[in-house]
Amino acid sequence: PEIGVRLALGAEPASILMLIMKRGLSLAVLGIVLGTGCAIALTRVLQSLLFGVTSKDPVTFAVVICVLLSTVTLACFLPGRKAMKVDPLAALRNE
Repeated sequence: PEIGVRLALGAEPASILMLIMKRGLSLAVLGIVLGTGCAIALTRVLQSLLFGVTSKDPVTFAVVICVLLSTVTLACFLPGRKAMKVDPLAALRNE
């Protein structure tokens, strides 16, 4: 309904896409920062569970962060692109 209202009031479809991307990516970045901080803080526990890599392996952290960011970007972009094509009147009628 929020997207329909924004489109009915004259928002550009690109601004709708940017709104969805910004909200999704900001939550993902917050989760990545907190998760990385917790993972680094718990390196002693992780060390006993890992074989073949160190618990502070920067390549592993970088790869995981890149995979998460690319997944979140795709997960936000596809619904955002669909939301750009929403008919404002149909969205308002459904509410």
